[in-house]
Amino acid sequence: MIMPAQPEQQAAVPGTVVAVVLAWRGRIGLFKRGRHVGHDAGLWHCVTGFLEDGNHAHAQALLKLYEATGISVAELVDFRPGPVLDLPDARGNRWRAHTFRAGTERKKLRLSWEYDTYRWVRPRSVVRFDGQAPWLRAILGADRAFTI
Repeated sequence: MIMPAQPEQQAAVPGTVVAVVLAWRGRIGLFKRGRHVGHDAGLWHCVTGFLEDGNHAHAQALLKLYEATGISVAELVDFRPGPVLDLPDARGNRWRAHTFRAGTERKKLRLSWEYDTYRWVRPRSVVRFDGQAPWLRAILGADRAFTI
């Protein structure tokens, strides 16, 4: 079951991540993880990264977005936090995901080594992408701006 995190649970815990849904002209960026990464290799993702100790989720999300795509803060036309979700993985471990929505007018991205490729996809077409990370739809569904 996917549950919003309770306010008293906001401190960083093992398994705490940021998840950024990047949008361009009404489309969502889906990013295919490289086969050489240790986690979710070969699966479609949004931009994600661990929330490192001492970092604020907002700052970490902006940093991960830049590292993954080359998009700087100046190139964002929108950046807002979404809900914090508690998501179980296949092993029953809990992951706390601080969700964000970002918008850009830049179509061409510079991907980091973690990703092999990306696609700009209409939200309603996400269901057609095979090989999604099991939690991706929960992250996308957390932002009511994206109807999937």
